[in-house]
Amino acid sequence: MAVKYIVPAIMGSFAIAFVCDHYLADKKIFGGTTPKTVSNKEWWDETDKKFQAWPRTAGPPVIMNPIRRQNFIVKSRTES
Repeated sequence: MAVKYIVPAIMGSFAIAFVCDHYLADKKIFGGTTPKTVSNKEWWDETDKKFQAWPRTAGPPVIMNPIRRQNFIVKSRTES
């Protein structure tokens, strides 16, 4: 019985959200422009190259103790 009210309400809220997003972000009813970093394909390609070129280094694994809020470094056990 409640489904006939819940489903249309959810669909209506998605429709309202879509319309608001469309007019605020795409139509820019309050003004503004799209940043060059978003609209320029060449800038995006160069940024992607830069991120892919960074070396991926990491330290030892760390476990967080939520009670004391202290970080402990996990050391592997050496087998004797």
